[in-house]
Amino acid sequence: MKHAVIPLALAATLGLAACSDMSNTEQRVLSGGAIGAGVGAAGTAITGGCVTCGAVIGGAAGAGAGYLYDQYKKDND
Repeated sequence: MKHAVIPLALAATLGLAACSDMSNTEQRVLSGGAIGAGVGAAGTAITGGCVTCGAVIGGAAGAGAGYLYDQYKKDND
């Protein structure tokens, strides 16, 4: 269980470090995807499910949420 979470956390950290030359939309989508993947992997690891499946589904949901949040911020600024 620990072996799957550590590389995922490292990848999320490195991904977020590369955000300096990205637009706000790209940053929010990437951040949402990374957070979603981490939460999905951790949640399925705790419940005994497929960690990879949880990370993929969580990453997709997080990226979508990041995009929607970006659109919300653009409409309300």
